[in-house]
Amino acid sequence: MKIIAVGRNYVEHIKELNNEQPEDPVIFTKPETAILRNNDPFYYPDFSTDVHFEVEILIRINRAGKNIEEKFAHKYYDEIGIGIDFTARDLQSKLKAKGLPWDLAKGFNGSAPISAFVPKSQFPDLQNLNFQLDLNGETRQQGNTSLMLFKIDYLISFVSRYFLLQQGDIIFTGTPKGVGPVQVGDVLTASIEGQKMLECSVK
Repeated sequence: MKIIAVGRNYVEHIKELNNEQPEDPVIFTKPETAILRNNDPFYYPDFSTDVHFEVEILIRINRAGKNIEEKFAHKYYDEIGIGIDFTARDLQSKLKAKGLPWDLAKGFNGSAPISAFVPKSQFPDLQNLNFQLDLNGETRQQGNTSLMLFKIDYLISFVSRYFLLQQGDIIFTGTPKGVGPVQVGDVLTASIEGQKMLECSVK
């Protein structure tokens, strides 16, 4: 099982970090050891003082496929969830400044809390999903999948050109604007269409 994540997929998030808008999806990966399940707590790492939350809609692949045509991509997933892409922003900035990969800042232990997955049939239109993240009861991120630069089926098609997608693989589809830092004691709650699906405390 692997985690494939998409960066810079919402314009307003690109602007808030002063990044360049990409012509193609920006792809990075996280190892399986990044996953936190069952609302397990996130333990603040000792190598960063600026860990940020990034809430994202997740897609779980249900069958193996490569070089998938976009028109067939919908057949390769039948469940969605929500997750948090924790990012050591200070470490990421240092790495980016040197032109180095982001792996240490994105893939560290516990950096990917994920919800349970639910059938995509519960939602009439996956490209018009409202989702949000609350920090200590205050809404900090609100997004809608209609604002994605690269839509879900296109992402699956694009990624499958480079990686064999396998059953159980998870795709993080990008974060909307509003990312920010967390501190020990914080509680993060993520929801889709008003339905709470994930809660993660920071310790």
